[in-house]
Amino acid sequence: MTLNRLVALVTMAAFAFSGASMAVADDLVDTAVKAGTFKTLAAALGAADLVETLKGKGPFTVLAPSDEAFAKLPKGTVEDLLKPENKEKLKAILLLHVVPGSVMAADVVKLKEAKTAGGKTIKISADGGVVKVGTEKGMSKVVKTDIKTDNGVIHVIDAVILP
Repeated sequence: MTLNRLVALVTMAAFAFSGASMAVADDLVDTAVKAGTFKTLAAALGAADLVETLKGKGPFTVLAPSDEAFAKLPKGTVEDLLKPENKEKLKAILLLHVVPGSVMAADVVKLKEAKTAGGKTIKISADGGVVKVGTEKGMSKVVKTDIKTDNGVIHVIDAVILP
């Protein structure tokens, strides 16, 4: 092998290695924002002061309602929840969507319930390949699973979980 070829191979390997080592996966919040379908969730996390928590070490599992899911709530509900005087109510609702730990879809189907970051328990049902999560107020269908981030995992749901 010629010296020029060896230098070229070592240089290419160094660039490839340094690029891989510098790549940083996005956290839960950045992943949701970049997806473009969680604008309401992102605004709600900001209003409830939960952004820094979900950018933290984790790991967390987030059951993320899409913008379409928030749109299913009665008219004016989202706007009301985003008001500063409703911060604690909004926070309680959002924490129903966060489970400590990184729970992948294959593990979710084995569970009947999960303890949320807010201390409440949500129900889980899996029937015929359809997974639903929620409370006695209603169940949300999981429509996309296992969106991995550097501090957890996101599962997209089709309705907001209410206490």
